[in-house]
Amino acid sequence: MKPALLTCLLSLTLAAPWALATPNTPPPPQREPLLLRNATLHPVTGPVVAGGSLLIEGGKIRALGGSDLAAPAGARVIDLGGRHVYPGMVAASTSLGLAEIRAVNASTDTAETGPLSPNARALVAFNADSELLPVTRGGGVLTALSVPEAGRTGLIAGTSALLQLEGWNWQDMALVPEFGLHIVVPRMRLNSALFPTQPEARLAEIRRSTELRLKLLDDAFESAKAYALARAADPATQVDTRWEAMRPVLPASAGATPARPVVMHADDLAQIRFALDFAARHGLKLIINGGADAWRVADTLRERNVPVIIDGLLRLPMRRDDPPDALFSLPAKLAAAGVRYCIAEGGRDSSNARNLPFEAAHARAFGLSDDEALKSVTLYPAQILGVADKLGSLEVGKLATLFVADGDPLEPSTRIERVFMQGREVELTDRQTALRDKYLKRQ
Repeated sequence: MKPALLTCLLSLTLAAPWALATPNTPPPPQREPLLLRNATLHPVTGPVVAGGSLLIEGGKIRALGGSDLAAPAGARVIDLGGRHVYPGMVAASTSLGLAEIRAVNASTDTAETGPLSPNARALVAFNADSELLPVTRGGGVLTALSVPEAGRTGLIAGTSALLQLEGWNWQDMALVPEFGLHIVVPRMRLNSALFPTQPEARLAEIRRSTELRLKLLDDAFESAKAYALARAADPATQVDTRWEAMRPVLPASAGATPARPVVMHADDLAQIRFALDFAARHGLKLIINGGADAWRVADTLRERNVPVIIDGLLRLPMRRDDPPDALFSLPAKLAAAGVRYCIAEGGRDSSNARNLPFEAAHARAFGLSDDEALKSVTLYPAQILGVADKLGSLEVGKLATLFVADGDPLEPSTRIERVFMQGREVELTDRQTALRDKYLKRQ
């Protein structure tokens, strides 16, 4: 290859990542107090406060009150003119930061090869320069759980991370660097009507393959428990990175404390039942992700205090004879049954994470109350993800991660006008606003 051509190709290769990077510059930490005055506050945990004021210091909410709330010396005061202030929404299941353009393999880093990858960590693969982050922030979604995937034949995907969607790098953005271990439960309900041309021998082979995968998953946890016991008895035991990554989710009987949950991705009734039995057998702290059939075992989920992350409502029903609104009404059914839940936006397509509020809006149209719909994307995901002391509502002591809107954020016509991340105002420009501004100039 000619030197000039080689130099040109190398230059294009090195420039490509920067061409895809967001141009937004993260603001510095909050240095002066900030008072938001004349606002309609939506605390989520309490009644709406009209004509309210909110004081932010050191990146946290220091006080909420009425028009008489005094600004401390040197404070910056913003009159919001009656605009609505909400806590930032929390996306509890996304591939944000791991997948940019699904059709471009080089921009996707969601899954490792092989069925067992417990040592994979979403945090270190997270792309802080993703163009999708400012787009998502513009929809009021300010925090996200970035979830690894298991691939086509995978079982244990790895550990997720909870990040605020603004910062220079993943170190700055991490709120919970390692949240939970994610397991994809294989499909267990084989509908022979879907395979009319398959001979019975082929169907039996599919069933046998599923049984072998489930046994592999069970054997993995038995091996991890044996490894944890060996490490507890002798810290000099040789480290195995796969089993070491599973120690935080194992019970005390295995020489560990289950500080982290196991998030089992299961939609179908058979999958959910397997997840419940598997977690009980191995002493795991369980969260169900997906949960399309969760209403069918709502009593068991409530009794065992197993929360459900509903991974998207805008999907087809699970069965041909299910009503068309089977998924739309799922949150209302779980709420009525007393099951802990939250709504996520179908984690595979990271470009649609910005549509999280509209998932809640669909649930509101099919039986969920206004308050529940808002909580389903703010307070409830914060509770399930263990950060309700920091996020999910406007309360004294919590992070000042919030947004200002001209109306109900669950309505598509509402405009998000300002965003604050830990008290820092973040610019609301992204590739979509750039395209909008470009074509507004067209004559």
